Amino acid sequence: MFLDAGDLSPEATYRLMSGIVVPRPIAWITTVSEAGVVNLAPFSCFTFVSNKPPLLGVNIGRKAGKHKDTGANIHALGEFVVNIGDASQMVAIHESSAEHAPDVSEAELLGLPTLACRTVRVPRLADAPVSMECKLERVISFGQTGAEFVVGEVTAFHLRDGLVQDGKVDTRALDPVCRIGGPNYARLGEIVTLRGMQQTPKAVMDGGVAR
Repeated sequence: MFLDAGDLSPEATYRLMSGIVVPRPIAWITTVSEAGVVNLAPFSCFTFVSNKPPLLGVNIGRKAGKHKDTGANIHALGEFVVNIGDASQMVAIHESSAEHAPDVSEAELLGLPTLACRTVRVPRLADAPVSMECKLERVISFGQTGAEFVVGEVTAFHLRDGLVQDGKVDTRALDPVCRIGGPNYARLGEIVTLRGMQQTPKAVMDGGVAR
C-alpha cells in the first residue's frame, strides 16, 4: 500500500499515525481554569525532553481551531501537573477524554480525589502512583491545525511509596497504561532484560562547554 501524505485529511492522518506510533505513554494532566475549575484530560503524545532541568513535553492539539481546556488553562496559569495512572485507572483515564464545557471538572465528575501540590497552584490526583508538578517552560507551534508542543519544567515529583528501588522506578509495580490506535489501551506485556550498556556520564553544559 502507498499513501501520499499530502492527500490525507487531518483526521485520516491522525488515525494512521496513532496506530503506527505505539505504544504511547499517557500524560494524565490536571490544570486549573481562571474560574478555579480543575480540568483533567489524557494526552498520549508525551515524552521527556531534558533531565537537567527535568523537562516534559506534551503535544496538545485544538478542537475546531480553539484551544482545548488543558491548553487554555496552561496558557493562562503557566502551571500544570502530569499524573501517571496505572491499570486500575484505565477506565477513568479513558472517560476523562470526553468533551465537557470548561465549567465541568472531570476529576469531580469521575469521583477522583485531588491533593494540593507543593510548588504549583494546580492539584494532583490523590490516587495516581506518580504526579509531576510542572511550570510552563515554552510552547512551540507545529503544523496547520494549531497543535502545540507544550514543555514544562518539573519542579517536584510525587511517587507512591515502594515504587522507587535504587533510584529507579519499578515499572512492574507502576503497572502503567499505554495508548494505541483508536479507543484501545494496553498494559505491559513480557519484560525482557538484556545486558546493561556502559553509559558516559551526563554533564551540565555551561555556555556550550560540558562540566
